[in-house]
Amino acid sequence: MKKPELLVTPTSVNDIIPLAEAGADAFVVGEQRYGLRLAGEFSREDVKKAIELAHSKKKKVYVSMNAIFHNDKVDELNDYVRFLKEANADAIIFGDPAVLMAVRETAPDMKLHWNTETTATNWYTCNYWGRKGAKRAVLAREINMDAIIEIKEHAEVEIEVQVHGMTAMFQSKRSLIGNYFEYQGKVMEIENRKQEKNMFLYDKERDNKYPIFEDENGTHIMSPNDICIIDELQDLIAAGIDSFKIDGILKTPDYIIEVTKLYRKAIDLCAEDVDQYEEVKDDLLARIEEIQPANRPLDTGFFFKETVY
Repeated sequence: MKKPELLVTPTSVNDIIPLAEAGADAFVVGEQRYGLRLAGEFSREDVKKAIELAHSKKKKVYVSMNAIFHNDKVDELNDYVRFLKEANADAIIFGDPAVLMAVRETAPDMKLHWNTETTATNWYTCNYWGRKGAKRAVLAREINMDAIIEIKEHAEVEIEVQVHGMTAMFQSKRSLIGNYFEYQGKVMEIENRKQEKNMFLYDKERDNKYPIFEDENGTHIMSPNDICIIDELQDLIAAGIDSFKIDGILKTPDYIIEVTKLYRKAIDLCAEDVDQYEEVKDDLLARIEEIQPANRPLDTGFFFKETVY
């Protein structure tokens, strides 16, 4: 049975080799000037180094350019695409057609992954972007297992699905939290990648904490729970889903490495010996629960329509 790619989001260049050794097949990196909600900030030098390290282990690197671009950044896109071509990036992740146009002009052979995070909800839309040049569609997090499988059956492009981690519920281009602190006459460093500076919205009725992530692209309110379907991979693997993503935003490197090891084992067993996978999947889930942050409960997202935000 075909094994899906295991795609992971490192927090820094230092994570590349440990994650490759933990079983990751590919990585998402980038800088917030061009990419949304990244697990870590990668300068151009960091991107080059990450690609070199990953390729030394025969792994792939996809660079995120999935921000929503205004006129002030459009003139930069061709230069950044040219840099990624020279750095030998394996693909560019995009949502804005401006990136597609820049790639056509500057690096027409560059592989493109279409990712808007919200609008990839049917196979016809995935194929539309495929016919425009995308080789992969990253599905929305709000669709269920049956819809994912149906999309894969009709897709003319590769299909990527997030299997672990938090998801975005809201984005505003405004720096809402930073502006609030300025209004209060306080100075605030807009840097949520420092674990001790996490911010939350608290829903007293549901007793939920919604992490707030703020970067150059604005304000992002994240889900109160983490998706985890390490014990529900059979149907996705049987359907031939091409890539499983672990999103490590606001997680420590050690956590991401350990989760990668566990999903590597789950994928290999499920693809090679599904009976053995059935025997150990509950234990794999329990091992993730042991390292899960106390304020981040696990659930199955929208895969089985259990979660309502």
